Amino acid sequence: MVCDVCLWFNFRASAAAQTMWTADEIARLCYEHYGLRLPKQGKPEPNREWTLLAAMVKIQPAADQACNSPDKPAQVTKEVVSMGTGTKCIGQSKMRKSGDILNDSHAEIIARRSFQRYLLHQLHLAAALKEDSIFVPGTRRGLWKLRPDLLFVFFSSHTPCGDASIIPMLEFEDQPCCPVSRNWANNPSVKASGNLEAPEDKRKCEDPDSPVTKKMRLEPGTPDGVAHHQSFGNQESSPDPPSVSRCNLTTEELATVTGMAPSGAKVVDVYRTGAKCVPGEAGDSGKPGAAYHQVGLLRVKPGRGDRTSSMSCSDKLARWNVLGCQGALLMHFLEEPIYLSAVVIGKCPYSQEAMQRALTGRCHNISALPKGFAVQEVKIQQSGLLFEQSRCAVQVKRADGPGRLVPCGAAISWSAVPEQPLDVTANGFPQGTTKKGIQSLQARSRISKVELFRSFQKLLNSISEDKWPDSLRVRKLETYQEYKEAASAYQEAWSALRKQAFGSWIRNPPDYHQFK
Repeated sequence: MVCDVCLWFNFRASAAAQTMWTADEIARLCYEHYGLRLPKQGKPEPNREWTLLAAMVKIQPAADQACNSPDKPAQVTKEVVSMGTGTKCIGQSKMRKSGDILNDSHAEIIARRSFQRYLLHQLHLAAALKEDSIFVPGTRRGLWKLRPDLLFVFFSSHTPCGDASIIPMLEFEDQPCCPVSRNWANNPSVKASGNLEAPEDKRKCEDPDSPVTKKMRLEPGTPDGVAHHQSFGNQESSPDPPSVSRCNLTTEELATVTGMAPSGAKVVDVYRTGAKCVPGEAGDSGKPGAAYHQVGLLRVKPGRGDRTSSMSCSDKLARWNVLGCQGALLMHFLEEPIYLSAVVIGKCPYSQEAMQRALTGRCHNISALPKGFAVQEVKIQQSGLLFEQSRCAVQVKRADGPGRLVPCGAAISWSAVPEQPLDVTANGFPQGTTKKGIQSLQARSRISKVELFRSFQKLLNSISEDKWPDSLRVRKLETYQEYKEAASAYQEAWSALRKQAFGSWIRNPPDYHQFK
């Protein structure tokens, strides 16, 4: 029988894991991991390219904490278990029914798919009864659940594209303003500096002569920082906020940014996202200034003349906050979804209200979810640390260097797995793949749908059939689509989310999921 002290320790350790870290610690850990563990291949070309970074960080109580020390201050260990870089998506015309191409290579999506690869490895360990797995047996046959003392924090060097990046710009006396929060007047820790570039509008940012780039270009001599927003009381303080002018926009024009501007501030524009409203949504007004965007809408990532089918990162993070990060396949083996406990954003244009609206606010009223699923109150924080290969940082370093600054075309995936943890891709395939070699097994990313499905099947085949979960014993399953549909609780939760909040979500036709 577990002693009362141990039960108290587990509760205390879990609570400590929620609080014994700061946003800057998470950002620093991820930046260090990027520098030390990721190869030069796939990283931006110095002073010419930039990229975005995302990662999943595991938080757990320190191993040296003993059950017989309930009064000892709790400590946690932090470990990066997956990481991704990238800024690109493929257009609809390049999608393949064989599941061997990455449709979406934005950093957040690469990091999440890399995390799924990590989870598959951990389920392999659990099935083999290895003690170092993050999973413990569930209450039903063939199911596992996350150890109660573990949690996961998601890090992104920039606000997710889409709704979370629609942030008001305020007019200051001497320089453009960075985004601020509703309680700005009472919050002395918001610092303004000069970068008004919007990396999400990647197509426009690539052209230094475009109206958006000209309008948002960094002023000479301004700092390389951006808004430093105190969200949960653990950020560093900054100087007093600069002066603002009285707002002169109409009530209707300000409707899209309600609650995000301090009283008396003049909202002159919004940071714009390149993500386009999906068919069926109300759509952006396109009016000049702050009324350009409508907020709270589902959006699809832009393509170069070839529309994509990839939903914005804001939308996908909101979905993960209801359905979990594990996806449909892994739910066959899990008693509960794997949820994020927190999201940390690096130093960049930022609004706490926009993040909360995009990630949690749109799903607050979802009801009738199956057992184990729930809308999460994910903790959202911002770090004051800038990613050294972000657009802002590279732009400052290169000053007026020759040529134009462009997003890096490669994406890097890293997973905490023992075999081949790295994966570098371009245009959805391993970097260096030729047109002739696309059909080969070597031309598959390790985090492509077909390769993750292959890993899932390998896991299933390593377990005796009498120990399979009930969802896999009902009927013979063959295709990727059939396995996904058989995860009935997950599909029920996804159906509820679509009906109640995300009815216009773009879904790929079933024939793109018929591979075996």
